[in-house]
Amino acid sequence: MSLIKSISGIRGTIGGAPGTGLSPLDIVKFTAAYATFIAANTSRTNRTIVVGRDARLSGKMVNDIVVGTLTAMGFDVINIGPASTPTTEIAVVAEKACGGIILTASHNPKQWNALKLLNENGEFLNDAQGKEVLRIAEEEAYTFAEVDDLGHEYTNNTYNLRHIEQVLALDLVDVEAIRKANFTVAVDAVNSVGGVVIPQLLRALGVKNIVELNCEPNGKFAHTPEPIPQNLTEISGLMAKGVADVGFVVDPDVDRLAIVMENGEMFVEEYTLVSIADYVLAHTPGSTVSNLSSSRALRDVTHRHGCEYSAAAVGEVNVTTKMKETGAVIGGEGNGGVIYPAAHYGRDALVGVALFLTLLAKSGKKVSELKKTYPAYEIAKNKMELTPEINVDAILAAVKEKFAGEQITDIDGVKIDFEDSWVHLRKSNTEPIIRIYSEAATMAEADALAQKIKDVIASMI
Repeated sequence: MSLIKSISGIRGTIGGAPGTGLSPLDIVKFTAAYATFIAANTSRTNRTIVVGRDARLSGKMVNDIVVGTLTAMGFDVINIGPASTPTTEIAVVAEKACGGIILTASHNPKQWNALKLLNENGEFLNDAQGKEVLRIAEEEAYTFAEVDDLGHEYTNNTYNLRHIEQVLALDLVDVEAIRKANFTVAVDAVNSVGGVVIPQLLRALGVKNIVELNCEPNGKFAHTPEPIPQNLTEISGLMAKGVADVGFVVDPDVDRLAIVMENGEMFVEEYTLVSIADYVLAHTPGSTVSNLSSSRALRDVTHRHGCEYSAAAVGEVNVTTKMKETGAVIGGEGNGGVIYPAAHYGRDALVGVALFLTLLAKSGKKVSELKKTYPAYEIAKNKMELTPEINVDAILAAVKEKFAGEQITDIDGVKIDFEDSWVHLRKSNTEPIIRIYSEAATMAEADALAQKIKDVIASMI
């Protein structure tokens, strides 16, 4: 069993002894710690927290414990039921709540669940805030409310539709253009909440022909839920038969969007953000942001529009922080996470679907033709296993010194930018490994660059 405590939330497998998985006792402890933190740090005068969840099998059980704990801490709970991560983020703002908890293990398999923690702006806690929640939990520094001060639970099932309405209202979403294009769209929602909200969104956008795969939100994931090529053979095979103009795949909490081309090939997750940024920048020029491990293609497209690109440390909260600093009009992560501030500061697959379909309709191109208009890169994702006694920080410092003549970024591990490629090294916080992401014009070149770095590290050990 596994229990991972990090600044971004509490993630674990269901079952097992307390402290070894996400047991009911662990759920109570971390929920109470979060409530204590929120009570001390919110500017709101109410005591309200929003709770939403994906459709995984343990969802209702975890939801009941979280809601009960929050009311026991003296908070009222707006329970929005099965809803995406971005929907829950939007609900926090709409309810003027003190914060929110999203019950989802995102792309992890069905045995996992997690508590993802939001502030009063509907955004993830930052590093310092997350560490404070963990401290409170570790010290059990929380006190439950007296009987007269218990909170209450209120149910509000309107937020999926309210989210869709907000997407439709975006200036760059052209419902009429999408309707006239008469697209046939395939959807794989891996049997979670996307199976409800994505088809609803498509119908609202004027899409009449929808091919639904794994859209029953029963939590029995039809395949490994991370939306990467090796897990998407079903929709890829279907698309190869020419049944649809485009295929959309979302993860269980609907914050990541992968696109399948009309020929069954992957558009590639990295290019979800690249293509949507290209469309946004063509109409609203401004700066862009992605994390250090995302494709250089976003930088290239941004420069093509005469705009500025910035890189952030890995992690959604780091990307949104940099976006606010630079006033970015679009940003996100190369895993299919599109962050569009005109909607809200959070990865949102609904926004991604609507903007991409608008782009596709206005371009008059097939998805495969659209892909050819963007810079061509391939990313290789490797890792190097080390022994526990090796000082990983010292290794990274030595690599930085070795390549001091190249462009170096060290805000998150070490990234080395070469003229036609880059490599990003990050240490794991949970195991003695170095993650090595590399990008070049071809996968062979990207793998060769990763091997070059591995050889350099090996010579230092």
